Amino acid sequence: MTDYTYWAMFSAAALAINISPGPDLMYILSRTLANGKNVGIASSAGVGAGALVHVSAAAFGLSTLLATSITAFNLVKYIGAAYLIYLGIKNWRCSGTHLDLAAKSVPGVSPWQAFKQGMLVDILNPKAAIFFMAFLPQFVRPEIASIPLQLFGLGTLVIIMGLVVETIFILLASTISCHLQKKNSVSKWLDRFLGSVFVGLGIRLALLDKA
Repeated sequence: MTDYTYWAMFSAAALAINISPGPDLMYILSRTLANGKNVGIASSAGVGAGALVHVSAAAFGLSTLLATSITAFNLVKYIGAAYLIYLGIKNWRCSGTHLDLAAKSVPGVSPWQAFKQGMLVDILNPKAAIFFMAFLPQFVRPEIASIPLQLFGLGTLVIIMGLVVETIFILLASTISCHLQKKNSVSKWLDRFLGSVFVGLGIRLALLDKA
């Protein structure tokens, strides 16, 4: 396989993965719609940081625990599901209030809060760990460099590509958000819809099988 073919295959696969809708992208878009572009970008950065944890674990063999232990997998899965449901309920209870906070010059969800939430959303998704462990080795070439170093490098490239793709989605979503948030009634129902999305993602994660 030539270098061109290798990188073309890797880039195509990584792009397809990053544009596919999943919990991370749904979280990022939800935060962008509810709180604007800056919070959306912070959410994306948090998700990327969480993914880097999974990449590091995959590179050094720690993800094997989640792949082989049903107890460890379920523990992380249920904690992640509970966290998503908590975020959803919080969105419902605070629906429409971020406009009132803005009028009083009091911030709602800060970029730092969104970053931490995004990081937790990704870290507490055991499927993300297993994905990197299954996907990255397909592109490892042992004759070039050490396997852990290649796994970490390839995983980092997937994350960087994800940040670029997510930024495009964030810019589109923030344009929509600016129009929706001008009306308090629309903003309130948007918060409730996004809260329902979080709860739905939490339930979906809780019902997820390891296989």
